[in-house]
Amino acid sequence: MAVHKLILDDTFDDALYTLIAIHCRLEDYRLAYLLNKYLGITLSRKSSDIDYKNGQVSYSIYEWEDHKQLITWSLVSNICKTEALQQSDYKSLFDNQDKITKTFQLLPEHKTVNYFLKIDSEFSFSKEKYILESILKIPRIATAYSLDSNKLKSKDNLIFN
Repeated sequence: MAVHKLILDDTFDDALYTLIAIHCRLEDYRLAYLLNKYLGITLSRKSSDIDYKNGQVSYSIYEWEDHKQLITWSLVSNICKTEALQQSDYKSLFDNQDKITKTFQLLPEHKTVNYFLKIDSEFSFSKEKYILESILKIPRIATAYSLDSNKLKSKDNLIFN
């Protein structure tokens, strides 16, 4: 009986998606509304956020599945701020606990990016330039640009399912 060996080295690494970095000071729901308006899509908030580090850090995510073109659009925040209480080192009459704010990033190599727009497609996506131009027309967005997903160190954080 013949033995057949299947080699799956880089089969799962070549996921077809476009990643756009967005710099702005807008709240996530406001940005999702403006993207819906300017791009003609229908992003809606998912029922649960993306959780990392055993639920200590969560990132908001908006998603829309375009069944006609087989495209999934995901808008995810890159920054999560959490407050923690820290015991003071000095002794005083009152027990002081200082509040400290910790900042976490979904993709730590891009700390200044506020949001990522991930466009998953089963086929090659050719409308990237048009989408970037449309995003840059939105008021209160500082800048937006494409990122090469092959150069990301923490691209595993972009797997949302």
